[in-house]
Amino acid sequence: MSTYRKQIQIVGDILDAAEELTIDQEGASITKLIQKANISHSRISKILTNLVSQGLLEQVDSKRACKYKISVSGKEFLREFKRFSEFTDNFGLTI
Repeated sequence: MSTYRKQIQIVGDILDAAEELTIDQEGASITKLIQKANISHSRISKILTNLVSQGLLEQVDSKRACKYKISVSGKEFLREFKRFSEFTDNFGLTI
């Protein structure tokens, strides 16, 4: 039986995807983020807006489309989220 991801897990997946996909510093397209984070377009649009307004992602305007890259505070959040997830996993807890 599959389990649904919590909102915080989806945010973690999006930030992780943005960090991985923005190695070239140009940012990740929404299509790449959808594929990497395994989320629908309608759902990711709302979350991206929130993450940009909270300063965890930066919106980069390119010639073709809007792209996103992880901010410094986004990297800090992601690092602490992964640390907390590992901590809860070690105790058999789910977040």
